[in-house]
Amino acid sequence: MATRTKMLLSLAICVVLALVHLPITTAGGGEGAAPFNYKKALHSSLLYFEAQRSGRLPHNQRVKWRGHSGLADGLQQGVDLVGGYYDAGDNVKFGLLMAFTVTMLSWSAMEFADDITATGEWRHVLEAIKWGTDYFIKAHTEPYVLWAEVGDGDTDHYCWQRPEDMTTSRQAYKVDRDNPGSDLVGETAAALAAASMVFRRSNPHYAQVLLHHAEQLFEFGDKYRGKYDSSIGEAYSYYASVSGYGDEMLWAALWLHRATGKASYLDYAVDMADEFGGTSWAITEFSWDVKYAGLQILATKVLLEGKHPEHKATLEKYKAKAEHYLCACLNKNGDAGNVNRTAGGMLFVRQWNNMQYVTNAAFLLTVYSRYLTSAGQEPPVLQCPDGPAHADELRSLARAQTDYVLGANPAGVSYLVGFIGCMQGYDNWFLRRGANPNVVVGAIVGGPDHLDRFRDRRDNYMQTEACTYNTAPMVDIFAHLHGEMAITKKS
Repeated sequence: MATRTKMLLSLAICVVLALVHLPITTAGGGEGAAPFNYKKALHSSLLYFEAQRSGRLPHNQRVKWRGHSGLADGLQQGVDLVGGYYDAGDNVKFGLLMAFTVTMLSWSAMEFADDITATGEWRHVLEAIKWGTDYFIKAHTEPYVLWAEVGDGDTDHYCWQRPEDMTTSRQAYKVDRDNPGSDLVGETAAALAAASMVFRRSNPHYAQVLLHHAEQLFEFGDKYRGKYDSSIGEAYSYYASVSGYGDEMLWAALWLHRATGKASYLDYAVDMADEFGGTSWAITEFSWDVKYAGLQILATKVLLEGKHPEHKATLEKYKAKAEHYLCACLNKNGDAGNVNRTAGGMLFVRQWNNMQYVTNAAFLLTVYSRYLTSAGQEPPVLQCPDGPAHADELRSLARAQTDYVLGANPAGVSYLVGFIGCMQGYDNWFLRRGANPNVVVGAIVGGPDHLDRFRDRRDNYMQTEACTYNTAPMVDIFAHLHGEMAITKKS
């Protein structure tokens, strides 16, 4: 969760950029109701990534109200940093958030390629991933240099304006040998490794380029260890790395093992499992900052495949921690602690942008249910303190959280949305109660509070800010649920 202290002090609006709720379907979702139009939800979510693009937009850009922006990014530092994504409602490019977004998009593409292809959206998923990975290649200018951020949150948040009209600082910040950032570097390595597998068939040369950068970045992160927000103070006030870098380095190692098959990366994840918290941290959240649940599930996949018996003891420890997270989501963790739920059934972790935890949980629940089933275990269950949970229970909870996002909630609204001179943005639009000039279709906002209450106002950025890392985990869920409904109709 972003600290954003200075934003609060200045009422700076790294927020919705004039978001409006749009009902994406007339169906209600949930038990006994007609399903939501998951295919349309997927289509909308992919449009959102086009709305968040920075740089020179391509001829096939579908979000026509966006224009070229940030075309001089990196110029002051003598590097080309044009491109990439704005992470949320501001015009800053935060590398850690962007990398996590690309990792999750790539994971979705790997696990649910058939479902995505069946919706006709495969090309757009590849384009969304490549818009990020092209930028990471540019940002990795030397083996031990990675450009981490473009733009300054303080000056950016002072002005509420379109990225096409930016008048604020485009200062760029990097990590290197003297100013390390293993968390940022590790996450970028993970993103590139995951993406390399997605492009392996359609663009093998590009996949090799991505893998080359991923391996160099992993070496960089491990050799020169440190937190990126200790090296870049400008990032600390907005996206502090609370969990440190251990989780990102384990995450990167497991992704590189999956992408390369090299035993050295799995050995790393095993050797550093305890020191970096992989087998000692029992976590009940998964986010751009805290990766433990995700990497624990990746390690469990290796165990379930039965290919590395020499590491079975450590992988079993990873599995126990993965199942702690999953059982907590299922409310079957007993005294070990569960994830809170609202009366309306939404998983609730914390007040600021809670929806990121909801969408990430839906993703991990769905993926793990698939891993259980693929392992051939009969029945496919995980053992929770309050009793076993069948893979179907994981999928059912994932769908319930997805439907809550789409409208099956007490407020009856969709939290999936279906942006400006500097101060004029405040004067002309921020304080207006009228409709917004443009709609960021496919964005998922921060969402309601612990009582399922949501206040749809531009100044309520704790609930109305939309972020790329909220929407990225849902790409696979929408495609998967659409595929399930198609099967149901045929039968």
